[in-house]
Amino acid sequence: MSTIRVFAGKRPVIGRGVFLAETAAVIGDVEIGEESSIWYGTTIRGDVMPIRIGARTSVQDGTVVHVTSGKFGTTIGSDCTVGHGAIIHACVVEDFCLIGMGSIILDGARIGRGSLVGAGALVTPGTDIPPDSLVIGSPARVKRPVNAKEREQIAYGAAHYVELTRVYLANDDGSPVA
Repeated sequence: MSTIRVFAGKRPVIGRGVFLAETAAVIGDVEIGEESSIWYGTTIRGDVMPIRIGARTSVQDGTVVHVTSGKFGTTIGSDCTVGHGAIIHACVVEDFCLIGMGSIILDGARIGRGSLVGAGALVTPGTDIPPDSLVIGSPARVKRPVNAKEREQIAYGAAHYVELTRVYLANDDGSPVA
């Protein structure tokens, strides 16, 4: 069963139809929107500032989502896919974004709506990525606008994980999900 922990009087709020993998940890001031999925080995730690995750968003295996004490919470919008092993730290990821595997997004950064952050990118503190941008590199830079095919990939990924969430919930072994 996943770890859902109250911290400093703050209890995570888990939306309807959310899949929490057995080895996921959700701590403190965290809200997760409907039909989202938090996969194996992921830690979402809202201990000193809030974390908000929108609806139909997938936070994949081994990801860490955290905040900066007294300064920055973290927001991940709706219909986003956060790839395996990403670090999302004290930043904002707007709706309809794809964050590639192993990416690191640091304090005060903002990823604009509909953007794609390539695998392994390092988005440095305070970086403001415009909407619909393809972002790659370390440090990350905007390469160009997202094209139609990439927009389709972002939409497909979010929809695919919503469907996979439903399959996991339907095949639950009877242990509590949330």
